[in-house]
Amino acid sequence: MDLSVIQIGNSKGIRLSKTLLEKYNIKDRVELILEKGYIIIRPKSAPRKG
Repeated sequence: MDLSVIQIGNSKGIRLSKTLLEKYNIKDRVELILEKGYIIIRPKSAPRKG
Protein backbone atom coordinates (compact mmCIF):
# COMPACT_ATOMS: atom_id res chain seq x y z
CA MET A 1 0.00 0.00 0.00
CA ASP A 2 1.44 3.36 -1.02
CA LEU A 3 0.55 6.45 1.01
CA SER A 4 1.60 10.04 0.50
CA VAL A 5 3.21 12.05 3.26
CA ILE A 6 1.16 15.24 3.61
CA GLN A 7 1.69 18.60 5.29
CA ILE A 8 -0.29 19.05 8.53
CA GLY A 9 0.48 22.48 9.95
CA ASN A 10 4.22 22.58 10.66
CA SER A 11 4.39 18.76 10.72
CA LYS A 12 3.94 15.95 8.22
CA GLY A 13 1.71 12.91 8.46
CA ILE A 14 -0.10 10.17 6.61
CA ARG A 15 -3.83 9.86 5.98
CA LEU A 16 -5.43 6.45 6.62
CA SER A 17 -8.59 5.43 4.81
CA LYS A 18 -11.86 4.85 6.65
CA THR A 19 -11.75 1.19 5.58
CA LEU A 20 -8.32 0.71 7.15
CA LEU A 21 -9.37 2.48 10.36
CA GLU A 22 -12.44 0.27 10.69
CA LYS A 23 -10.63 -2.97 9.81
CA TYR A 24 -8.00 -2.47 12.53
CA ASN A 25 -10.35 -0.76 15.00
CA ILE A 26 -8.28 2.43 15.18
CA LYS A 27 -10.06 5.14 17.18
CA ASP A 28 -8.38 8.20 18.73
CA ARG A 29 -4.98 6.88 19.77
CA VAL A 30 -2.33 4.58 18.30
CA GLU A 31 0.92 3.11 19.58
CA LEU A 32 3.99 3.79 17.44
CA ILE A 33 6.76 1.18 17.59
CA LEU A 34 10.17 1.63 15.93
CA GLU A 35 11.68 -1.80 15.30
CA LYS A 36 14.52 -2.97 13.03
CA GLY A 37 14.06 -0.22 10.46
CA TYR A 38 10.25 -0.43 10.45
CA ILE A 39 7.52 1.79 11.84
CA ILE A 40 4.64 -0.22 13.33
CA ILE A 41 1.33 1.48 14.13
CA ARG A 42 -1.04 -0.41 16.45
CA PRO A 43 -4.39 0.64 17.84
CA LYS A 44 -4.18 1.70 21.48
CA SER A 45 -7.12 0.84 23.66
CA ALA A 46 -7.73 2.54 26.97
CA PRO A 47 -8.37 0.06 29.78
CA ARG A 48 -11.63 0.43 31.66
CA LYS A 49 -11.45 2.40 34.85
CA GLY A 50 -12.41 0.52 38.00
